[in-house]
Amino acid sequence: MHAILLHSYGPAGNLRLETVPDPSPGPGQVRIAVRAAGLHFIETLLRRGVPVGPHPAPALPVILGGEVAGVVEAAGAGVDPALVGRRVVTGGLASGGYASLAVADARSLTPLPDGLEYGAAVAMVTTGATALGLLELAPVTSADVVLAMAAAGGVGTLLVQHARQVGATVVGAAGGPAKVARVAGQGADLAVDYTEPGWADRVREAAGAVSVVFDGVGGRLGREAFELLGKGGRQVVFGQAAGEWFHPAEEELAAREVTAHDGIGHLLGRPGGMADLRARAVEAAAAGRLTPAVQSFPLAGAAAAHAALESRNTMGKVVLTP
Repeated sequence: MHAILLHSYGPAGNLRLETVPDPSPGPGQVRIAVRAAGLHFIETLLRRGVPVGPHPAPALPVILGGEVAGVVEAAGAGVDPALVGRRVVTGGLASGGYASLAVADARSLTPLPDGLEYGAAVAMVTTGATALGLLELAPVTSADVVLAMAAAGGVGTLLVQHARQVGATVVGAAGGPAKVARVAGQGADLAVDYTEPGWADRVREAAGAVSVVFDGVGGRLGREAFELLGKGGRQVVFGQAAGEWFHPAEEELAAREVTAHDGIGHLLGRPGGMADLRARAVEAAAAGRLTPAVQSFPLAGAAAAHAALESRNTMGKVVLTP
């Protein structure tokens, strides 16, 4: 099979397309012919040998990638052979997803409804499930003013769509004119460029106090978003695209009468795991309630995809296709 291997930590150019033996499914596993494989920003850090949260730096050589959509082509011992030929998506890989074939635990599979494209499915299985999980921490109603940071990204796009559907006032913040235009096209009431000085003042003047912030950026921008919260506001922190987390101190939360939630901690510690969120996310995309933004690169272009992700030159969920 074809796969993207990493033999040494370092820049995106260290990702190389190679031909390697096909993986074999073990007991309880299936082998999937990959039609789309998802990328995550944390994989750019792992590629450099940087551990991220519960994810240690990978042993080398390694095929990165934790989620794929495709067709089951072989079943291991103890697996229902009727699964062979089924269209599925999974975030439960036992082998790397940057490849033409991948092995997964059969119990991790989510069936794909007819008509749902593979790229959209792989976007929803983790990114979509993440968005739904964050909304558990801060349910949005028509009375809310919602600020979505990194609103042109995979999670941000879905949060903007959901907030608009429930009738909230939605502010989408992103970096650069093209991303701001994408956010406006998603229906945000106000789209702002947070790389421009005074962006927070613009939000304050146009929308008043914000009641919910979804922060996937962190750092100084996360702080500026937090300062837009009014009394009783909620901030859900789920990313550090700026390179560092923003977590307000308990004393400041009490003084401001606002709350902050650890989105990643919620997802990792959620009773029952993520399986129901994944199924709900895939179903929402199939029904047209949520439409993920997907940017595709060919498998051979994995290095270019990583470089684009690192330089913030992508919009929506980044996927590799054969």
